[in-house]
Amino acid sequence: MDGGENEQRGPGDEDTPPARRERRWRPGRDRVGRSGRSGQSGRSGQSGRSGQSGRSGWARRMGVVLAVLTVALAGAVIGVLAGGRVNTDIGPFRASLTLAPAVKGSTTVDVPPLGALQLDSHDGPTHLTVRLGALDQRKTEALIDDPASINRASLSAVEDVRDGVMRLGLRTAGSAVLATLLLAGLIFRDVRRTAWSTGLALAVTAGSLGLAAGTLRPQAIEEPRYEGLLVNAPAIVGDARRIANDYSRYAEQLQRIVGNVSQLYTTVSALPVYEPAPGTTRVLHVSDMHLNPTGWQLIRTVVEQFDIDVVIDTGDITDWGSEPEASFVGSIGLLKKPYVYIRGNHDSSRTAAAVARQPNAIVLNNSTTTVAGLTIAGIGDPRFTPDKETSPAGSGLTKQVAEQVIGAGEQLAATVQRSPRPVNIALVHDPASAGPLSGTCPLVLAGHTHARQVSKLPQQLGKQSTQLMVEGSTGGAGLRGLEGEKPTPLSMTVLYFDQRKLLQAYDDITVGGTGQAQVNLERHVVKEPAQGAPVPVTPTPTR
Repeated sequence: MDGGENEQRGPGDEDTPPARRERRWRPGRDRVGRSGRSGQSGRSGQSGRSGQSGRSGWARRMGVVLAVLTVALAGAVIGVLAGGRVNTDIGPFRASLTLAPAVKGSTTVDVPPLGALQLDSHDGPTHLTVRLGALDQRKTEALIDDPASINRASLSAVEDVRDGVMRLGLRTAGSAVLATLLLAGLIFRDVRRTAWSTGLALAVTAGSLGLAAGTLRPQAIEEPRYEGLLVNAPAIVGDARRIANDYSRYAEQLQRIVGNVSQLYTTVSALPVYEPAPGTTRVLHVSDMHLNPTGWQLIRTVVEQFDIDVVIDTGDITDWGSEPEASFVGSIGLLKKPYVYIRGNHDSSRTAAAVARQPNAIVLNNSTTTVAGLTIAGIGDPRFTPDKETSPAGSGLTKQVAEQVIGAGEQLAATVQRSPRPVNIALVHDPASAGPLSGTCPLVLAGHTHARQVSKLPQQLGKQSTQLMVEGSTGGAGLRGLEGEKPTPLSMTVLYFDQRKLLQAYDDITVGGTGQAQVNLERHVVKEPAQGAPVPVTPTPTR
C-alpha cells in the first residue's frame, strides 16, 4: 500500500529528481555498486599505466642508445675529415699525409703532375693519401750537386714516413674525440651521454687505425696500380726486372720509389732510365689493332719508355684484309724492334705478306722462331671472316668453327713438340685454340675476344702447367669500339721474363678508349715463375 500511496503523490514525484529518488529507495545498493565499479576501474587503470610505462621506457632507452651511436659515429667522421692531416718531410719532398673514412682500406701515393700509385695496403675503413708536394730548395740543390745524396734521402724516407704516420694516427684520434665531445655536448647537454659518445668515438677510431696497422701488407707495393701519363709510368712504378731483389721488403720499395721520383724531378733533359738486370727480357703483347692509328702511337711510346726487346702481335691488325689496308702495317718498321706476328680472322694472306715485307717482322704460321733468347711458336687463325656480323669477337663456337680452331691448336701443339728447342711462348689468335697446347709450353698468348683475361689451361697429368693470357684490343676494337656508350679501351701488356725465360711479372696497360690520354698501369708479380701466376683454371672448347 505504501507503494500505492506513493504512486498517487504526483506533485511530490515531480518535485523529486530521479537521482535523488533512486538514492532514497536503494541507498545501500547504490553505494556498494559505485564502490565496486570504482575499485575495478582503479586496478585496471593502474595495470594499463604500468604496461605503457614499461614499453615507453624500453623505447626511450633504445632511442638513447641509437642517438649515442649516431653522434659517436658522426663525431668520429667529422673529426677524421677535419683533423686527419699532417705535413712532413719525406726525403727532399714536403709531403702531406691525409687519412679519410673509406669502404675499403687502401693507400694512394700522389705525385703531381706525374700521376699516382694505388696500393692495396691494408684492411679496414681507412684510406691513406701520401701527396708529394714541393721540393726543398736546399735539399734539391744537394741532390743535383751530389748524386750520392739521393741514396741518403732514400734511406731516411722510411723513418720519415713512419714518424709521419704515427703523428697522423695520434692527431686523427684526438680530433675525433674533440669533435665528438663538442657535438655530443651540444646535442645531449648531459655529462653521461656525452662521455659515452666520446668513448665510443675513440674506440671506433682507435679500432679502425689498429685494424689498418694489424693488416698492413708491405708486399702490396710490389703490385701497384699506376694512373697518370704513360711516359712517366716506368719512372714512377720502377723496373720490374729487379723484382726478385728490389721488391722483397717494404723499406727497399719505399726507398726505390723516393729515389725514382727524386731523380725524375731533378733531371731536366730526360726521364731517368734504369739499367736492366742481366738476362731479363721484356716483351710487349699487342692484339686486335683493327686499323686504329692511335694504337701505333701507343705501341711506339711503350716500346721506347719500357725498353721493349720484342713485340708480339696475335692478329687482327686490319679489319677487312684488303689491299689498301696493307699500307697500315708500314708502322711496324718504325719500331726498330723484332715484331713477331700471327694472322687473325680479320687478316688475309695479303695482310700477312705485307707484314712479312717489313724488315723487322717475323710471320709465324705453324712454325717457330728464336728472338731475344725466347723460342716462340705460332699459327695463324684458320678462318678469314672479315665481316663482323658473321663472326663477332667472342662469338659462340659452332661445331664447324670449333673443328677449325681446335684443329689449329692441335697442329701447333705437334709443331711445339717437334721443336729442337723448348718453346717458351705459343701464339694463337682465338683462345679456343689453346686447349691442345696444355703441357707443351709454359705460356700461351691469344687475342680475338677484345677482353683481357689471365687463366690456366687444364693441366695434363705429368706435364708442366700452362698459363693462358688473352689480350684486349690494342686498337680499341677499331671503329666498332665507338659503337657502345663508352669507347673500348686500348690495352696491351708488358711481359717480363727472367734468365730461365719464365714469366716473372707483367704490367697491364690500359688507355681509356679513343681520344683519351690517361693511362692505367697495373703490375702483377708472379711469385713462383715455375708454377705460373695463381689464376683460375679455364676449361677450353673440345671437339
